[in-house]
Parts: sequence; structure tokens; C-alpha cells
Amino acid sequence: MDKLLIVTTGGTIDKIYFDDLSDYQIGEPQIGQILRQLQVGFEFTVKPLMRRDSLDMNDADRRLIKSYIAASDYTHVLITHGTDTMVRTALLLDEIKDKVMVLTGALNPARFRDSDAVFNIGCAVGAVQTLPPGAWIAMNGCIWNPHKVQKNRDQNRFEDAE
Repeated sequence: MDKLLIVTTGGTIDKIYFDDLSDYQIGEPQIGQILRQLQVGFEFTVKPLMRRDSLDMNDADRRLIKSYIAASDYTHVLITHGTDTMVRTALLLDEIKDKVMVLTGALNPARFRDSDAVFNIGCAVGAVQTLPPGAWIAMNGCIWNPHKVQKNRDQNRFEDAE
């Protein structure tokens, strides 16, 4: 992989909290800054496509993500996405057969010291370079086939779908 397209859609990874009542907004994408600090050995382009909590995403948003990625010249794509509906988006993207697409996000905002964002991004970067074409999810230190994974909201993690 020489170049990586990073599509950001919002989600917890980019949330900024303002008060104790959990008032937030989706801020600027954090992934570009994170990758520059890590001094990655590949070129990347960050495309902020939208700033949505994934619970607020609809089918039109998912179709926009799909059409943007399908029309791009990039063969390797990393998508930052909210975790609540990440699987739904990955299932739609899995219809694109000529690109490797890895979705990742965070259960805590990247700006938080105890965030899982950097770990998940690192896992996703490794995955997008080694996996075959299709859509994949990189969360909790694992790579998931979107047809076989679910988010366990009670445990706040991804796991095998039952």
C-alpha cells in the first residue's frame, strides 16, 4: 500500500464534550494528527465526509459513504465511524469488491487520555495493508467480518454475532 484514503464520518472518536451533562459536538477529525505524531511510513489523505453520531446516520448517509469510496481511485480505505451502527455501514460497503475497506472508531473520544482510539487506528492501519478486498471492522484488538460481528452495548465491546 502506497497511499491510504481515510474517510471520516464522525462518531465518538471525534467527539468533544463540554460539560458534565455530556453535551457534545463532533469535532475536527483526530486521525490525521494521530498518524502524523506516529510518523507512519505511508502517504494518506483525510476526507471528512460528515460529522455524525452513528445513531443519527440514515441510509442516505450510508449510500453517500459507499458512493464516495466506490468512485475514489484509492484501493485501500480506512473509515472512522461511530460504533453503534458501524456494522450496518460495513455491510453496505462490503458490496464494493475491488477495495480493502476497514472501519474503526473508539468507545471513548480520541481526546480522552484513556481512549482506545490510537490502539484501534493502529490495528486498522495494519489490517488495511494485509486483508483481502472487502469491508472489515477493526475494534477491540480484533479484525471482524461485518457479517459475523455485533456490538455488545452492555459490555461496550465488539464480539462474535450469535
